[in-house]
This record gives sequence, structure tokens and C-alpha cells, in this order.
Amino acid sequence: MTIKGIIWDADGTLLDSMEIWEHAPDHYLETLGIEPEPNLGEILFEMSLEQGAKYLIDRYHLPVGVADVLEGIHCQIETFYRREVTLKPGAKELLAEFKQKGYPMILATSGDQDCIRQACERLEIRQYFTELLFCSEVGAGKDRPDIYLEAARKMNCRPDEALVVEDALYAIETAKKAGFSTAAVYDKANKEQEKIRETADIYLKSFDEQLTEMITGRM
Repeated sequence: MTIKGIIWDADGTLLDSMEIWEHAPDHYLETLGIEPEPNLGEILFEMSLEQGAKYLIDRYHLPVGVADVLEGIHCQIETFYRREVTLKPGAKELLAEFKQKGYPMILATSGDQDCIRQACERLEIRQYFTELLFCSEVGAGKDRPDIYLEAARKMNCRPDEALVVEDALYAIETAKKAGFSTAAVYDKANKEQEKIRETADIYLKSFDEQLTEMITGRM
């Protein structure tokens, strides 16, 4: 495995952020003085944002429209990224190690641009990336390889010369099919860990445990 550049995911990989996506609707209801049902996150998980907003309106008899609910939930998410989201343990040290060794790195994410930019600045990791690249900019989600191919192009790497670091199975599968090497990072929000472990070239339970191995032992 000869790696010349690294493509990093944000949510669930570098950022310990997945819980906000599950619990933002709960927090939104609480701001309205409403106690959410215990399994609300599971109920909304397979719904689109619009479907989820409609469910909240119908279930809790909210006197607002879908756009109002979506704006309220987005405010909860934006506040979390601006003030609360943390890096996974060892993430910053790993980025610094790769930077010191001269690897170009790009952050490639499907996340909200403002939220991700604010988090990167507050957590002081923006300096490690030559660029922040968003699915909204390339016009495709991570079920297609567009964002990875664009990141590789910007780093002057072929796909087989770039490492994609992700937490989600579908994103790892997309990158592998496009010819990239892949490293999977454990996140408790993803339930398919055995499949993820089998699919990725490298599997990291945590950054702390395998920092040295990831940098020197497998590359």
C-alpha cells in the first residue's frame, strides 16, 4: 500500500458528532416544553428530513409548518457544532503526525458547510487540510465516488495512491469500488461493524490504540 494523500471524513470519523443527528429532534421538542418519546431517534432514522418534520407536527400537534420544524432542528445542530462537538480521542495527534510526515490531506464530507467549517476552526484542525470539500459542491453524495475522485485530483494522486478514512459502510464500499485504499474508524452509531471490518483495508477501534501502526506499520 503506497499512500501519497489522505482523504478524511468528518462526522463519525474525526468528529464525535453522530449523536446530535439522532437527538436534535428531541432537543428541539424540549425547547418547546414538550417531552419527546424515548425512542424518537429510532422512529425518525429511516425518514427523510421532511418526513421526520411532518411526523413531529402530527405526533406532537405542533402549530407550525415543516419549514419551521426543519429550521428549529437545524438551529440545534448548528449550535452543537459551533459550541460543543469534540474530536475523537487521538484524532488531532494523528492529523499532526501525517502533516509532519508531509502527506497532503483533504476533508471530504457530506456535512453542512457552515457547521463543519465552524467546528474545524474551533477545534483548530483546519490547518491540517489543504482543502475542505463538500458533497454539496461536487453534486453527489457518498453513494457515488465523485467527492473522493475530486479530492484525489486536487492532491495529484491516483485513487490507488490515496487513503480514504471513513466510518460508514456504504462510504467505504463506494471508495473501494473506485480503487481507493480505505481505513474504517469505529463509531458506535454504525451497527454493521463486522461488515465494516471485513470491507476496509484497515480497521481502527480508536485512533489512540493504533496511531503508530496506521502511520508506519501498514503503509
